[in-house]
Amino acid sequence: MERKFDSFVLLAEMRTGSNFLEANLNAIPGIACHGEAFNPHFIGKLNQTEAFGITLQQREADPDLLLRQMRAQSPGLSGFRYFHDHDPRILPGVLADPCCAKIILTRNPVESYVSWKIAQATGQWKLTQAKRLKTAKAHFDTAEFTAHLAQLQAFQMRLMHGLQTSGQTAFYIDYEDINDTDVLNGLARFLGVEAALTAPDATLKKQNPEDISEKVENFEEMAVALSQLDRFNLARTPNFEPRRAPAIPSFLAAGAALYMPMRGGPEAEIAQWLTGLGPIADNFSQKSLRQWLRKTPRHRSFTVLRHPVARAHAGFCSHILTGALPHIRESLIKTYKIALPKIGDTLPIADHRQAFLEFLRFLKLNVAGQTGLRIDPHFASQTAVLQGFAQFQGPDLVLREESLPMGLGFLAAEIGVTCPPLPSLADPARDILAEIYDAEIEATARDAYARDYMGYGFSDWR
Repeated sequence: MERKFDSFVLLAEMRTGSNFLEANLNAIPGIACHGEAFNPHFIGKLNQTEAFGITLQQREADPDLLLRQMRAQSPGLSGFRYFHDHDPRILPGVLADPCCAKIILTRNPVESYVSWKIAQATGQWKLTQAKRLKTAKAHFDTAEFTAHLAQLQAFQMRLMHGLQTSGQTAFYIDYEDINDTDVLNGLARFLGVEAALTAPDATLKKQNPEDISEKVENFEEMAVALSQLDRFNLARTPNFEPRRAPAIPSFLAAGAALYMPMRGGPEAEIAQWLTGLGPIADNFSQKSLRQWLRKTPRHRSFTVLRHPVARAHAGFCSHILTGALPHIRESLIKTYKIALPKIGDTLPIADHRQAFLEFLRFLKLNVAGQTGLRIDPHFASQTAVLQGFAQFQGPDLVLREESLPMGLGFLAAEIGVTCPPLPSLADPARDILAEIYDAEIEATARDAYARDYMGYGFSDWR
């Protein structure tokens, strides 16, 4: 059989059965799948920091080096698993390469979410012996699931667009099909491998095979929440998945005002200000937001810009020092050698300044897509966030934190209401920034967020 592929990539997500599919691929002679080769925290599998003679640090500096070595040293058809939060630098080249076969593994998003929640609760991410099974019930969180679904859809849309623009196709396989020998052998034929399986690999055991109603402690609440979603958003082929505007579930509405939060900005103050306009509506989907817009004809939407130095420092304090982003924090310590304190401890002010300065230097690389870590919304440039809003609808007003009373007063006049007072909330991060701020921090922030400074005319923080 003539082989048209020289490598492959298994595009999946957590809790979709990728471990099981990898085990079956490795059971087929002539195929070698090397795990999560571009996971930001390890190479291939947990706690492994070297593969094919390439270290984690070398891969961070040049991810293509690992790809080249994997293909050169691995016998037969080699590949790896790739999830949406793996090194973003490797995907464009792999996706555009017609000699790299694409296998796209999907699973019902509700099932993958419930499985993820159970694995979080038990700490058991794969099972080889049934007697060691740990059990727990998942708690369904509507906002969390909405974010999970949007993340899956965004990744699938990116894959579909990449395949369409390069004139390629992929082998789609569903979680429930991994146990089908005929489907697995069909995958082998797609890859151009003559060998076949007589039965699926028996190493891994299915976790939590019960009906989903038995695995979710608030099943009735979940059923109600899911009934509010457009069922076509759960389609298993990406062609039916809608192009959703980023961050819509985070939008807040009260009266005729729609707030589009800029993560890392004065979100708490604005949320409290909105309560003065009436009950707050949240957890929007694209469908429910359009319904709100139609029912509120005199609406005005707005967002609030924060100075890049203050925004980066606020996110540093709220999400890095606290451990709210554990994977990014771990990489900052291990890969970028930033001296962060133990969670809950306080750094001396000089050490805090140095850690924040080094974090700003990391952000320059991160925002430019030069690291293997995802760009968290708290640290993305405000320019990029606003462009993301525009995929659905740009805000009517882009206000500035330093002139919020005036900006909110104008907004209130636009919708014909008396402007509620803006609450004054304590901001420890701003107080600390006032102690450590100097010309070097300002210059480093300008280097990291050059587009924001240029595009929005930010002067020095003080």
